[in-house]
Amino acid sequence: MSVLLSNGENETSMAQVFIGVGSNIDRDENIRSGIRVLREQFNNVSISTLYETSAVGFEGDNFYNMVVSLETDLQPRELQEKLHDIENQFGRTRGGPRYVSRTLDLDLLLYDDLVCEEEGLQIPREDVTKFAFVLLPLSEMAGELRHPVSEKCYMDIWSDFDQTGQELWVVELEL
Repeated sequence: MSVLLSNGENETSMAQVFIGVGSNIDRDENIRSGIRVLREQFNNVSISTLYETSAVGFEGDNFYNMVVSLETDLQPRELQEKLHDIENQFGRTRGGPRYVSRTLDLDLLLYDDLVCEEEGLQIPREDVTKFAFVLLPLSEMAGELRHPVSEKCYMDIWSDFDQTGQELWVVELEL
């Protein structure tokens, strides 16, 4: 977002975004390195609790999942491209099935209170209300914030969430 100042210059305001982070290939190293890269490239990065979860949608090794909050002056599409570039640095391949093992998965979940449905870009991402491994860490970090569509706060969405079959285990990993 850009605001024109009285002196004719643009002031760029920072958007608060939430990103889902996951890995089930060399999890410790890829999560650590992924968080390091995010901290190097973005402002005010904070992290949720790290959770271990079973693979969803396919048979595979367990995932580590968490949510990261950060600030950026990038527009949503630019941010998504940057996240894809970071994933690519970690050997991410695209074009196959949606649910597969991942070295590093960075999903743009929320961008301020934006609601956007475009080709290849959905904000808020439906995973926010669909998967415990996204909703629980998001509710920890942004429990009082409201979902821009339902207008319910994330803490309440989590308390109403059917957790059946979506077990989470806290992981102690120095990040």
